[in-house]
Amino acid sequence: MNAGPVALEHGAVDEAAELRARLTEPDPGIPPWFGYDARGSQLFEQITELPTYYLTRVEWGLLRRHTDDIAQRLGCARVAELGSGSGKKTRLLLAACARRRPTTYLPVDVSREMLEHSAARLAGIPGLAVTGLWGRYEAGLDRLRDDGGAPLAVLFLGANIGNATPAERAALLARVAATLRPGDALLVSADLLKPATVFETCYNDPPGHTAFAEFRLNHLTRLACRFGEGRVDLTGFRPAAHYDGAAEVVDGRLWARRDQQITLPGLGLDLALRRGDGLNVGVSAKFDRDRFCREVASHGLASEAEWIDHDNRYGIFLFRR
Repeated sequence: MNAGPVALEHGAVDEAAELRARLTEPDPGIPPWFGYDARGSQLFEQITELPTYYLTRVEWGLLRRHTDDIAQRLGCARVAELGSGSGKKTRLLLAACARRRPTTYLPVDVSREMLEHSAARLAGIPGLAVTGLWGRYEAGLDRLRDDGGAPLAVLFLGANIGNATPAERAALLARVAATLRPGDALLVSADLLKPATVFETCYNDPPGHTAFAEFRLNHLTRLACRFGEGRVDLTGFRPAAHYDGAAEVVDGRLWARRDQQITLPGLGLDLALRRGDGLNVGVSAKFDRDRFCREVASHGLASEAEWIDHDNRYGIFLFRR
């Protein structure tokens, strides 16, 4: 049985205040979560299908080869997923879980449309019930913690653990650890260190494609529609990503082609940009395997198993509370 998406309370999170603070930092940007409205979510699905975007294909290959082993090790009747998107990457895993025991899938996503789409995609898997949780990670984890119930596995796939600063990542992992009870599991994937050219090819559009550019520009379009005058000249920006090897982070930005000002009365803000200034619209951290495992384990989560592709490009890691 599939239930409609449950709207989550954001609690103390003030989105306008968070946006205002981020846009007025010395290195201004738009928080990545803001880009995932219905349009942004559709564009990201297109990104996962780009011929140069290896992450989804490698993760899918690992899940396809190791689904039965992962499902057996998870051993939980409730499976939640942070940033679930369309749900296509976890269909095999959920079916394997449901073959072993009746399973409730609790996808957490900021896009209501994607939650409805994923529920429809997963309909018909015997033994699987779906209840979407519509909101941000923090609200979803709070709901899962307060609900109690059967043993829980939290999935955080798509290398999404990298889409945060170190401080944000530490806060999120602490929240996940606080949600899990002894015996509960965290299944998380991470993109491992590689040459800069690999990352810059992956995170920029190949010839003939525009999904990455449109996805990054959609952050501005949504900002103007919700807090501005409803329009912004997108031709004034050049979307591009660069790998910072010292920080081990892919940095996605909108670069101003000329001096300009974006008026945002809903935020009480006029955003002045000079030619060459960049708006950060997303980071993607890359990890050394050993350091990554130590970072997650520092939150009281014991490393239990891992599945890494044969080129050591990407890993899926299982931790237990």
